Amino acid sequence: MNLLELTPSGLYCPQADIFIDPWRPVEKAIITHAHADHSRYGMKHYLAHHHSAEVMKLRLGQDISLETLDYNEPILINGVKISLHPAGHIPGSSQIRLELKGKTVVVSGDYKVEDDGLSAPFEAVKCQEFVSECTFGLPIYKWQAQKEIFDSLNNWWRSNAEKGLNSVVFAYSLGKAQRIINHLDYSIGEVFAHGAIWNTNQALMASGVKVIDIPKVTQEVPKSRFKGALIIAPPSAMGSPWMKKFSPYRTGICSGWMNIRGARRRRAADAGFVLSDHADWEGLISAIKATDAEKVYLTHGSTAVFGRYLEEVEKIQAVELETLFEGENGSETGD
Repeated sequence: MNLLELTPSGLYCPQADIFIDPWRPVEKAIITHAHADHSRYGMKHYLAHHHSAEVMKLRLGQDISLETLDYNEPILINGVKISLHPAGHIPGSSQIRLELKGKTVVVSGDYKVEDDGLSAPFEAVKCQEFVSECTFGLPIYKWQAQKEIFDSLNNWWRSNAEKGLNSVVFAYSLGKAQRIINHLDYSIGEVFAHGAIWNTNQALMASGVKVIDIPKVTQEVPKSRFKGALIIAPPSAMGSPWMKKFSPYRTGICSGWMNIRGARRRRAADAGFVLSDHADWEGLISAIKATDAEKVYLTHGSTAVFGRYLEEVEKIQAVELETLFEGENGSETGD
């Protein structure tokens, strides 16, 4: 990667003197999206898509130095043409396109290829070199259509409500939670948000993202209103004293890891819904082939297996990159 090099602080473009999703404090950083493993505290100057702006300020501080761009709005930094393109991962998620003297490299960040109705849909960007995640880079990962998953979730909620049970769904507070909120059947009952999710909703709406504005769980909300309701909470709330106010309840988890047998039992949930904001095996392959890239750099996930497939079957040169990006690993850092 002449345009990019991997340094102890992360991916770096020497010509533009700028990092992409750096792991350590640097002077200038381009941020692919606002999840905590890609958007970190301590950079002197940030550049991101405008839908990420208010969430980044919520998480990193209102006083950060932040410049924002729209998709397909190129800027020139020391001869390097830089533009942001939709990654389809969460609102504001961007692929970073770098061009210099006829050479084009695209850093995809995290992405998915199915249109979730919330984020700008993934856009394939032609390039010679492509930096791709492969969080779910194994053939066992094949997602159902989104409508089928939400039908299943709504039916589970309806069944609980008919039995006099409340429903608590655990989902990442940025991206996954809003995706769920926008696809619920509100004829079933009321929907409430944990404070962390409610705050994120407000920040996204302030940045122009269309999210249904649901009420926040507070001490003032009488317990009677939770009867038959669905409450959306971050994974960190699981098993916490905060949960007592919803008893009796059933719990569900929305995650790509629910694809693995036994994952729901290990997390002590009553139901698991295979809903991921990352591309599955086929999505990764289709996205990479659509770029026409001659070389692909693979980060976090099943890099060895997926890289071998690209080289042996697709005849695309693949290189593993050791990064600190965590992907959808059960924490609040990547979804």
